[in-house]
Formats: sequence, C-alpha cells, structure tokens
Amino acid sequence: MGDYEKLTIDMVDKEATLWGIHAGKKGEADALFLKKDCIAIDWPKMGDLSSLQPFRDAFKSKLREVYPDIKSDAVSTIAGKLFRFVHEMKEGDIVAYPSKRDRHIHIGRVDGSYRYDLTDESIQKVGYPNRRAVTWLRSVPRTHFSQGALHEIGGADMGQIRDYAEEFHVVLEGKEVSRPVTTDDTVALIVEDTEDTTRDFIIKRLAQELKGHPFEHFVAHLLEAMGYRTQVSPEGADGGIDILAHKDELGFEPPIIKVQVKSGEDSFGDPVVSALYGKVGQGEFGLFVTLGTFTKPARNFANTKSNLRLIDGNDLVDLVLQHYDQFDSRYKGLLPLKRVYIPGVL
Repeated sequence: MGDYEKLTIDMVDKEATLWGIHAGKKGEADALFLKKDCIAIDWPKMGDLSSLQPFRDAFKSKLREVYPDIKSDAVSTIAGKLFRFVHEMKEGDIVAYPSKRDRHIHIGRVDGSYRYDLTDESIQKVGYPNRRAVTWLRSVPRTHFSQGALHEIGGADMGQIRDYAEEFHVVLEGKEVSRPVTTDDTVALIVEDTEDTTRDFIIKRLAQELKGHPFEHFVAHLLEAMGYRTQVSPEGADGGIDILAHKDELGFEPPIIKVQVKSGEDSFGDPVVSALYGKVGQGEFGLFVTLGTFTKPARNFANTKSNLRLIDGNDLVDLVLQHYDQFDSRYKGLLPLKRVYIPGVL
C-alpha cells in the first residue's frame, strides 16, 4: 500500500465520480484491498464480466443462468452492481472503502480498467476475481465523518456516493468535517430510518408469511406474551370472533376480550368495527387487530367506547418490539430481530 502522506490532492479530479464499496459482509477481502492496492467484487461463477454484452439485461441473464437459486427481486440489484463495476466506474474516479477491520475509511483513486484475475494467490483464500487497481490516498477514522455520510457509504455493496460526496472531498484535502456529533442533524435521520426499516420489515414479513388463520395464531401468541390466555377459533366460519382472550386459566373471570384479526394491509372502516362491537356483551371488551389502518370514522367510533380498542400495523409493531423477548423460537425465527443501541435524539 502506498504512503498516504506523500500523495496530494493534485492527484484527484474534483469532478470525478465518487464510489463506495465494501469488502464482503464480514470484511473478508480487507487484506486484498489494502495490501494488493485494488478493489474487487466476487460472484466467481459469472466468469470474465468483460465478455458479456455491455447491457444490464445481459448481466441479468448470465446471473440467472449461473445462480438459478437467486431470488428474482435480487437479480436487478446484483446485476446492476456488476455492470457499474465494469462499465460505469472509470479510471480517475474516487473510491471510498469503509474497513471493518481498522474502522477507517480508506479513500483512493481508481487507476486501472476492469480485469478478471484468476492468477493471484489470494484467489484461493478469498476469491474476488473481478478487480480494479487503486492508489490509496488517505485513511481516516470513521469519526471524521457525519452520521449521514457513514450511512450513505454503508448502505450498499457498491454504489455511487452522491448526497455526502462533498465530505469525502473535504477529507481528501486534509481538512476536517465541521459537524460535531452533538449537533449532527443526520443522527436523527439515521435513527428514524433504522426504526422505519425495522417496522417495514416486521409488517412485510407478517403480511407475506402469515395470511389468514396463521396470523390469528400469531396475535394469540402475542397476547399470551402479554400475560393473557387465549382460545383461537377453528379455521372457517367464526362469527367474526377469531380469538377469545382472558386472564384466568378457565376463561370464566371477566374481562373477556373478543378479538377480530385481519391480516391484510387495507384500511378498515366504521362498518366492520361496529360489527365487532355488536358482538361484545356487557362486561366484555372488543379488540380489532390489523396489519393495515383504520379510517377516521372507525377511530371516532372506537373513541366513544371505553371497552373497544383498535390496533393497527404500527401499534402492532410496538407491541411486538415490547414483548419480543417472550416470543417462542418459531416466531423469533419468523422475525429475526437483534437488539442494537442507536443514538438517543433529544
């Protein structure tokens, strides 16, 4: 690896495209990048990418051919990454690599066209035959960048950096980014984005994997995690009551909660909510749970009833996150969540 201190900003075209790239999910190609002065991507079954027609569809077709088990919604993403690496990245472009090993951002200049290399001894250890030569210019701790810049560079395996490109150019010039972490407004955006991504994942997974009766069993399990005992109605006609929930073992002691469950992501109005309430007797409670939403008239109706509660998709996610530790392995497998710490935003 070159001596960063001897390289100057004069070696960089300020109009050059700035790319972010990763060295694998666990940083397995880190040594290859930094010791061999290159960047690289894997997908070895694709062969020499320069032999493909210079069209994205050609890359997609080859990807489907050699990786038939790949999910269809991932084909465009992966093919696009490979295409950009070969045809859109140019000599003189700038590349930023966030190393998981030393927690530095390494910034370099692309100095070679695409090459397919099976001769290097590192191929046997880490693979990554698709390569480009790089002259590394600077290595800077991650703490020199705003959270927004770190989020953008961490968001994709290989893609163009646009929103925070100026920060990387400032760092290349040997200057510091003047944005203290205590006033970095991007922190709030990252936290919000993380929360939104988690919520979207939970709702999408439930909607796709637990349609109809299985979703009723999930809601029953959630209620049990909250301390209730439940009875799920048999599949089929249930008179509009999918679950009976109660606190005592036999289900005799009030309150008895009558639950209606909808696994769709539609918006439910006053008629269906009123229909549920019509089945709630004196001393009983009604609960309507959906992955979707409720119309304003439906909510207005529920607000007038002290023994009726509506839980939409967002409310359901709140309860899932609150009681996740009490879930059994089946539902933790369905919703694999990991507890992480993120910055608190005051």
